[in-house]
Amino acid sequence: MPESNNQRITSVGIDIGTTTTQLVISQLTIENTASGSLVPHVEITDKEVIHRSQIYFTPLVDRDLVNAVAVSKILESEYIAAGLTPEMIDTGAVIITGETAKKENAKAIIDALAGFAGDFVVATAGANLEAIFAGKGSGAALYSAERHQVVVNIDVGGGTSNYATFHEGKAVDSSCLNIGGHLIEFERHGDRITYISEPAQTALETTGQRLQVGERVTLPQLRPVVKAMAECIVEVLKTSVHSNLTHKLLMTPPLQLAHPIRKVMISGGVADYVYAEKEPERMAEVTVFGDFGPLLGWELKVSLDSAGFVLEKPNETVRATVIGTGTQSVNLSGSTIHLQETTLPLRNIMVVSPFTAVIPETPEMIAEVIKSEMIQLQVAQTEGVVAIAMKGPRTMSFLDINSFAQGLLLGMQDYIVNAKPLILVMEADCGKVLGQCINASATHPLEVICIDQIEVDNCDYIDIGKPLMGGRVVPVVLKTLVFNR
Repeated sequence: MPESNNQRITSVGIDIGTTTTQLVISQLTIENTASGSLVPHVEITDKEVIHRSQIYFTPLVDRDLVNAVAVSKILESEYIAAGLTPEMIDTGAVIITGETAKKENAKAIIDALAGFAGDFVVATAGANLEAIFAGKGSGAALYSAERHQVVVNIDVGGGTSNYATFHEGKAVDSSCLNIGGHLIEFERHGDRITYISEPAQTALETTGQRLQVGERVTLPQLRPVVKAMAECIVEVLKTSVHSNLTHKLLMTPPLQLAHPIRKVMISGGVADYVYAEKEPERMAEVTVFGDFGPLLGWELKVSLDSAGFVLEKPNETVRATVIGTGTQSVNLSGSTIHLQETTLPLRNIMVVSPFTAVIPETPEMIAEVIKSEMIQLQVAQTEGVVAIAMKGPRTMSFLDINSFAQGLLLGMQDYIVNAKPLILVMEADCGKVLGQCINASATHPLEVICIDQIEVDNCDYIDIGKPLMGGRVVPVVLKTLVFNR
């Protein structure tokens, strides 16, 4: 593949949410930003959304099953509208979010839709990653970087509120609360309840409200429980001492509140009602989409104002998560990598991060730590592909890198005997030399993939795509396979 200074790739983001399903297609420009005499430094320099789908109601077979056939037809029609085929997509992400992540066939849906996102797919319902995608897609991350301010983006959808705190453009904290605008369903434009979810039932019981399925409800009856939900959303921003209701509805650890928060952005399906000029005055206005989203948006605005937060409107509201998914899910490795191009792409690689402290000094000690972690995580040596992750060797000296290579081979000997590729992912910029040391120390030919300048954690899953820019970098997608909390 001839070397060039830039390359364009096509990325898709697909979001199957509690209430809505949508898709965006983007073009990413990858460019070598280093001068000719330096080691290449390749980064994504431009992101352009070239197609935005309609916003569809997520099709369900029943309360517990997503309609996979209907979702596939939605995506097929949008690819046709965009003038593209799945084969023309280089990378991307399919995510199932909010309450939909709890559906019985959520993982099966992800597997069925994998073909719509190119060489590799991020399959995630992890609330924290979803929150970060939404915050980047809304523009909160960029706002934080340009203004040098802390800003929290809360993506309030049909089933969850996902928080991401950004400082100088980087996500520094995240959380998720099981509150959204579709937790109670109504006849559209009507006042009769057709469904009450478990989180909504918790809110009703905690607040002493007695609403039931089939009952006709007035706005004064509905407002107290919706107001209580809005106050829970704001409470997470203010304090680490939470009310009983907030504690029950938190799906992840709360925000650490290490950075003082003043500015807040709201994205998601409820967001447009947060920024509305007037509140809904009749039940028909509240239930325009068969839920209480418009009322939740207004009550959230009131609660934020009364708590003293400054409300900023993001660039994207309802499409924030899907745009973030399509444009922000891809990371690039460093340019000092070592790999066999014929091995890639690889999907669903489990990350094992055995070194929590200082790297041991000898190959034997390094091997012992690796073996212990593989046993602790119950990694079957004969099944699946894993990647060993670390910050790097003790130092960047040749002796330490070579010692580390020997320790890896000793620690992974039961794994590599099954003819699997040895995959190393590190933060330090020494992938090429480590790969060369491993090959030099190996007693038989190995498939070795060493990529650097990538940060991952224990039990993450990653996909590694085909090499780009003349084989100088590879795209890496971080993913989580959490489907039920």
